[in-house]
Amino acid sequence: MLFTERLLADPPHIRAWLRQFLQDCDEAFFAETWSRLRDRLTADTRLKTDLLRRKGLAGALAAVSPSVTLDEATARISVDKLGEGRTATGDGGLLLTPTSLGWPHLMVLHRYGWQPVLHYPVGSSEPAAPPTVEQLALRMTALSHPVRMRMCRNLARSAYTTSELAQAHGMTAPEISRHLGVLKRAGLITTRRRGRYVLHQLDVTVVARLGSDFLEGILR
Repeated sequence: MLFTERLLADPPHIRAWLRQFLQDCDEAFFAETWSRLRDRLTADTRLKTDLLRRKGLAGALAAVSPSVTLDEATARISVDKLGEGRTATGDGGLLLTPTSLGWPHLMVLHRYGWQPVLHYPVGSSEPAAPPTVEQLALRMTALSHPVRMRMCRNLARSAYTTSELAQAHGMTAPEISRHLGVLKRAGLITTRRRGRYVLHQLDVTVVARLGSDFLEGILR
């Protein structure tokens, strides 16, 4: 009540005080954490935006969590963690918010008629150990080759098999495999098996951190 009375009595002064208070809190409590997580979250946001543009909402939601599905026929999004209740987006759409601090929990914030928010985890909450100078050199060398740079444009957007990359770049499968081996040894790509196929994808979090990792490495 006292704060409200002061705000009504002298709005400019209280607004200035509150703004300064929040800036001080940012510097004291959040700035270091944000500098550590910013690249990871920015990379994920760009990836989801690209998926939304190329594969539509279903593709973007599938990358958020296997718990989230889209029924395109009814334009209904389902989240299997919700025991009951439903909401409508109205004209506001759906807001996707990545977080590294809420891992591994998927949160759905909604109220009927309001814009729903899907708060989804990105990676682990534990910060990765900073790479050594040797690891940084290996990663930069791996990315310096023009063929591997072109491959990374594909691998940043989706997962590819070796044969799919060979067809896309007009090269043989053994040639592509050698380049993939260089990227994998540098820790720049991840692989997973789908049936009898092995899919490769760029680890956008690692690549996004290269600049800050380099600076941190040379200043250590």
